[in-house]
Formats: sequence, structure tokens, C-alpha cells
Amino acid sequence: MPNFNTGRYTVTQKYLMTRGQALSFPAKFFNTNFKKDEVYGVVVDIPLAADVLTTMVCFINGAANLYFNNGGEYTGASQKYRNLVQAAHNLVANAGQLIPNAVYKVAIPAGIIPEDEPEKRNVYVLYQRVLNELRSCQLKDDAERRKAASK
Repeated sequence: MPNFNTGRYTVTQKYLMTRGQALSFPAKFFNTNFKKDEVYGVVVDIPLAADVLTTMVCFINGAANLYFNNGGEYTGASQKYRNLVQAAHNLVANAGQLIPNAVYKVAIPAGIIPEDEPEKRNVYVLYQRVLNELRSCQLKDDAERRKAASK
């Protein structure tokens, strides 16, 4: 839930900068000639709590990162975990289904997505897979840190 008075979440400068960079990331980085309507990145804003907003950023190369409005982040997991790369790539590769609806913003509310919106349903399932993989990566990283700390 955003701030009651402003309707916005409180954010840090770091969050604004990383989100802005994700939104303006150049396609030329991927060394591919994308067509005009071809999707190479997805930015998903996810409200997690009354004062926590998470932004998930995925690119066609399988990179997937989480940025939090309080300045926290979870990045770099795609360099270690192949399942995350595959899930993120699948999300971005299929996100083009939504282009006929809107190029820059598609709202997918929590809850049941109507059957007459299969594109939203498909992308929602793929984005949930990426979130699940990210969570799995976080748990593996935490376990690895604990193991290293106990030595």
C-alpha cells in the first residue's frame, strides 16, 4: 500500500536510479537487431507490503534482478543459476504477447485473471516462475553464506 496521503511509495535515490536504468536500458547491449515491437526486457513492479515495493527486472539474456524501494537489491543470481536464466528468458520472450494491449504498461492485478485474457494469464505464470526461481536462488545463497560462516 503506498503512502495514504500521496499515493506513492517512499523510495531511495538508489532505487530510482536503478529502476530508471532498467527502463532505459539500450537494446544494443544484446548484440541483436530487435524489430520495432520485439521485447528484450521486462520491468515488473510488485507491492509486497504496506511500505515495500519490489521491482523485478528481466532481460532476454536471462538476467533477472530484484530492486527494493528501500535501496536493497538482489542481483547477480543469473550468473550462478541456470534455472533462473531459463525462467527469465522465457518471460521476456513471451512478453510480446502483451504488446497489442499496451506497449509500456500492462496491469495484472493479484487474484484471478479472466479466461478471456490468456496473454495476461501466460505472462503472469511466467513471471511467477521467475519469482520462484529468484526465491530459490536467495535460499541457496543464504545457505551457502551460512555454511561459509560456520567454517
